[in-house]
Amino acid sequence: MSERLTALADAGVSIWLDDLSRERIETGNLADLVKESSVVGVTTNPTIFAGALSDGERYDDQVKQLVDAGASVDDAIFELTTTDVRNACDVLKPTFEATGGVDGRVSIEVAPGLAFDTEATIAAAKKLWAAVDRPNLFIKIPATTEGGPAITSVLGEGISVNVTLIFGLDRYDAVMDAYLAGLEQAKEAGRDLSHIHSVASFFVSRVDTEIDKRLDDGNADPALKGKAAVANARLAFEAYVEKFGGERFAALKADGANTQRPLWASTGVKNPDYPDTLYVTDLVVANTVNTMPEKTLQAFAEHGEVDGDQVTTRYDDARQVMAALKDAGIDYDDVIATLEQEGVDKFVKSWDELVETVRGQMGSAK
Repeated sequence: MSERLTALADAGVSIWLDDLSRERIETGNLADLVKESSVVGVTTNPTIFAGALSDGERYDDQVKQLVDAGASVDDAIFELTTTDVRNACDVLKPTFEATGGVDGRVSIEVAPGLAFDTEATIAAAKKLWAAVDRPNLFIKIPATTEGGPAITSVLGEGISVNVTLIFGLDRYDAVMDAYLAGLEQAKEAGRDLSHIHSVASFFVSRVDTEIDKRLDDGNADPALKGKAAVANARLAFEAYVEKFGGERFAALKADGANTQRPLWASTGVKNPDYPDTLYVTDLVVANTVNTMPEKTLQAFAEHGEVDGDQVTTRYDDARQVMAALKDAGIDYDDVIATLEQEGVDKFVKSWDELVETVRGQMGSAK
C-alpha cells in the first residue's frame, strides 16, 4: 500500500481513477489499484475509451461479433463501453458494499450530442442504466441548462448521477438544487432515498489555464497565476457545506438521503511550472472525491503531502484571491461562460474521436 495515498484516503478523500480499459480489467490492474493504491472508484469519458480501443487487441473479438451482427457504429460504441463499465462495476462491487454504496462507483457519460436536449438525455441515461444493470453505476450528465431538469428527472427515477462539466459557482448552486429536486421527486414516488447517490464534478485545472492566459494578456501580477482554480474549488466546497446544512436537505436526510459529494475533476496539472500534485494536495478535505489520471495518482503516491484540511480553513484566502483577480481585470462570469462552451465543445470532439476509432476498428474487422 502507498502510505501517501492511504493518508489521503484517511483524510476523507475518495481516490478515483480517471481511466478505464479492458486491459486494466482483464490483467487485474484495476483490482491491484484498488488493493494497493486506495482506488475506490473509476470515471470514464469518450477519449479514455478511444485510447483503450486503439491500444491492443482485447476488443477485437467483440468488435468482430458486432460487425457480423450488422451493428451500427453507435450501437458498437454502446456495447463496447457498457461492457467495460459493467465489468469494472463488478471489480469494484466489494468496495461498493463495504462503503454502503458511497464508493465503488464507475461512471459512464451520455452522448455529448444530447447535452442541450433534456428529454433525449433522460432517455439515454435510462438506457445506459438498464444496459449496465449494476447498482454501483453513475450516469454522467453535463451541467448544461438543459441538463438540470434531466438530472432531476433521472434521480427521481432512482438512478444515481455524476453531474459533470461544472466550472462556476452559480452553475454549481443550480446543480445542487437539481439534486435536491430529484430527491424530492424520488421521495414523492416512494423510493428509498438511501440508495440514491450523486457526485458533482467540479472542474479544476482548466480554470487556471483560462485565467492564467488572461493574466498574461493583461500583464497582471504573475503572483496571481495558478491561484484561481483552487480558490474557486474551495468556495464551491463552502457552498456545498451551506446547501447541505440547510433545511431543505434536512427534511430529506431524515428519510435517508445522502449528500451530493463534490468531486474534484480535471486534477491533472497542465502547467509544468506548478507542482504535479497541486490539485490534490491543496484540495484535501473530508467527504470529497478526487478523480485522477494515473500519472497524478502515481505522483501523489511518490511525493504527495497530506497536511490536514486545506479547504474549510481557507475560505477567506479564496475570497481574497478572487477579489484580487477581479481587481486585475479578470471577468469571472466571462471566464466561466468560456469554459462551459469549451467544455461542451471538447466533450463533442472527444465523442467524435471515439466514433472514428470504433469505425476504424469495425472496418478492420470486416
